[in-house]
Amino acid sequence: MAAFFIVVACGATLHVRGIRTIADAADAAVALAPLAGRFASVLFAVGLLNAALLSAAILPLATAYNVAEGLGFESGISKRFSEAPAFYWLYTCLIGGGAGFVLVPRLSLMTVIMVSQVANGILLPFVLFFMLTLVNRAELMGDYTNSRSANVIAWTTSLVMITLTVALVWMSIRTGA
Repeated sequence: MAAFFIVVACGATLHVRGIRTIADAADAAVALAPLAGRFASVLFAVGLLNAALLSAAILPLATAYNVAEGLGFESGISKRFSEAPAFYWLYTCLIGGGAGFVLVPRLSLMTVIMVSQVANGILLPFVLFFMLTLVNRAELMGDYTNSRSANVIAWTTSLVMITLTVALVWMSIRTGA
C-alpha cells in the first residue's frame, strides 16, 4: 500500500510539471529533487526500499503459509524447522527464487512488474469465483456464509472484474500488444 501512494504522489508531482517519461525508479527519484526539495529523492528511495523489503518478507511468507495449509502440511513461524519442514523449505525457495530472478542480467524489472500485475488482474476473477463458491458452502462455513446482500455485492464485483478482464484480453489481441 505504501508503494502505491509513493507512486501516486510521485506521478502527480511529475505530471503537473510536464515530466511524463520515467523509465524506472531512479529516473523518478532524480526528477523529484528539483521539484520537491533536495531530500525528495532520498525520501522516495527510502519509501520504495521500505515497501520492497516488507514485500520481500511478507509475500513469500504468506504464500508458503497458504500453500502448506492448503496441502495439509504443518505451517507457521512459531513451529521449528523439524515440525514444519515443507513450510520452511517452500519459504526459503520462494525467497531464493525471487532473489535469483531479480539478478538475471538484462531483465527489465519494470516489464516484470507490469507483466506480473497484468497476470494478477487476469487471475483475480478465478480466485474470486472459487472464494465465493467456498464462502457460500454452509457445510464449510456454518453460520458464517455470505448474506444475500454480501453475495449480490461480491458476485456483481466479480462479474465486473470478469468483464474487464475479457475486455483487456480482447483489446490486447486486437492491438497486438
